[in-house]
Amino acid sequence: MLAAIFVLLAVISYWVFWPLTIAFGLLAAQVVWFFRDPPRKVPQGPGLLVSPADGTVTDISDVENAEFIGGPARRIGIFLSIFSVHINRAPCAGTVAYVGYHKGKFINALRPESSTDNEANSVGLTLPDPAGTKVLVKQISGAIARRIVCECKEGDSLARGEKFGMIKFGSRTELFVPRDLPVEIAVSIGQKVKAGTTVIGKLNQNPQISQIAQMKSEKME
Repeated sequence: MLAAIFVLLAVISYWVFWPLTIAFGLLAAQVVWFFRDPPRKVPQGPGLLVSPADGTVTDISDVENAEFIGGPARRIGIFLSIFSVHINRAPCAGTVAYVGYHKGKFINALRPESSTDNEANSVGLTLPDPAGTKVLVKQISGAIARRIVCECKEGDSLARGEKFGMIKFGSRTELFVPRDLPVEIAVSIGQKVKAGTTVIGKLNQNPQISQIAQMKSEKME
């Protein structure tokens, strides 16, 4: 809609003051480019968690009482610049068990307090394996972002890498996993990630087997 308005203004400007035609044409192209939705090849394999957003990993930290999860969790924060693809995708297959909107501020999404102070929308998923396991994706507005779009609702089933919303014009997305969940984090601070493509972590669905293998390895050493 916004791109169409700029195109119309470009056409009108041609008859009024032609240099504005170029300016409005560039704005229309920028809007179309911002809302781009490139195809993504979602990696296959058991227990993989993919990035819920494009951007840069800004922090990996622990929180004591995560929303929806209801206890300690590991948080992975991703900053989206105005140049990032802004489509949000499910980190794993699961059922939407919680959707929560929170009013708030619009401070710079690079600042740590934006995680708790800014306008946000949270999507909680329950995993089929291990049954009942919870993960949370939090869409957070930024200094420029003014609209969060969430197209899923409670009861929906999402596939790994499936699109469920977007945040317009610069923002932050966070992934929360229970701290006691055996997840190997596969990204580091400063790393560039792509939604639905970059493996952000791997869930060890057979922790006992992993522990036995580790004990055998230690004995061999």
